[in-house]
Amino acid sequence: MDPLLTEFETFVRTRTPALLRSAYLLTGDQHLAEDLVQSALARTHRSWKRLHESGNAEAYTRKTMYHLQVSWWRRRRVGESMPGDLPDRSDSSSDSDAAHQTIMRLTLRNALAQLSAKQRAVLVLRFFEDRTEMEAAGLLGVTVGTVKSQTSKALAKLRTVAPELGELYVSEGSAR
Repeated sequence: MDPLLTEFETFVRTRTPALLRSAYLLTGDQHLAEDLVQSALARTHRSWKRLHESGNAEAYTRKTMYHLQVSWWRRRRVGESMPGDLPDRSDSSSDSDAAHQTIMRLTLRNALAQLSAKQRAVLVLRFFEDRTEMEAAGLLGVTVGTVKSQTSKALAKLRTVAPELGELYVSEGSAR
């Protein structure tokens, strides 16, 4: 068997879970995330020999994901919405930490779904992947000003649609 093919298969097996996590945060949908990763890996495969030699396969794959996501923004899309609301959180001390974490996770997911794809992508790069504004702009092919404005708009919208997420920062900040 071709050693380059074997190395590509190993790369796919080991890096796909991390790529899927990032793709999910970019798209807000598990199926779209899988499509995004698959498309990016297909492009990575075409350039594998060059990427393998330089050692930049994952960086190339991630950048390809960001570029594909940007091109998908520009396409016409049908808006989708999440039906129903989350149940009110009980303030009783008998709530378990797991239940609270689940509620916060669902609240965050619902809030992120209300952002535009561009805003979600900027937040993923800036806060999930801890990229600088300049790095995020380069990966998305936009200006630093666009990254700043989209970050500001996204955070303002999150504060409006899910003010309870503010406690996430306070509780994590005090736990550190």
